[in-house]
Amino acid sequence: MNATTTRSAVPAEDTRGPAELVLPLTRQPAERARFRHAVRSEWIKIRTMRSTLFVVLGTLAFTVGLAALNGSSAGGDYARLTAEEQATFDPLAISLMGYLLAQIALGLLGGLVITSEYGARTIVSTLTSVPHRARVLAAKALVLAGVALPVGLLTSLTGFVIGQAALAGQDAPHLALSDGLALRGIVGGSLYLTLAALLGLAIGTVIRSTTATVTTLFGVLLIVQAFAPALPGTLGDWVSTYWPPMAGGQIITGYRDPDLLAPWTGLAVMAAAVAVLLTAGFVVFDRRDA
Repeated sequence: MNATTTRSAVPAEDTRGPAELVLPLTRQPAERARFRHAVRSEWIKIRTMRSTLFVVLGTLAFTVGLAALNGSSAGGDYARLTAEEQATFDPLAISLMGYLLAQIALGLLGGLVITSEYGARTIVSTLTSVPHRARVLAAKALVLAGVALPVGLLTSLTGFVIGQAALAGQDAPHLALSDGLALRGIVGGSLYLTLAALLGLAIGTVIRSTTATVTTLFGVLLIVQAFAPALPGTLGDWVSTYWPPMAGGQIITGYRDPDLLAPWTGLAVMAAAVAVLLTAGFVVFDRRDA
């Protein structure tokens, strides 16, 4: 074998440095990770989380149970109400009262979408695959809304049908699905529950802890509402009117209290508050280490 043949059989030496050899292998998948890929990844995550199924089934069960119990109880008491109390009787709110628990369940699901990744430290691999952090959080928000909206719609519709049937069985005032008030309550209720889920995502993004997120959700969505009537004077009036969950909750009421916000106005206040918190979440998520 001559010298020429020997030289041609030996691979030429690669003169590239270590960084040039490694970076194309690690960066190429990340550069190809578009928004649709992030959405697909987040859909797989939320679909395979065991808590997602538990939240959906639990929300439906609680909503149906509360609608039946509340409708039967309120309907049975209707004949004993005074004329003034009968004038403010609200069949829509009675049947959709299950939203109080549904908002916590969907808010918790929203929090778990992000806090579960921090707890398991899978957030590191997520951000390695999709370094564009805003893209990751936007994908999470889109997928979460895509799950919460139909669940909220099914929850509101089921609660309405069961609750109105219970009221009708007690010969109390009730609504039909063809009523405009019913449509507003069902659609508006599903939008409210979607906002509650996004609120959970925003809080979870800022706090990172599942336990702290659950505690905060209970405070924001339930405890403040429970203590609002006990707050003194102007503060109590302001909280009852403008506290986002209380304002947004007007969307599922049929009786119009002149001292409170109109249903769609109240829901807009809720949406604005969630938008502000999500914006804060995007800022924190982008600037803080994983």
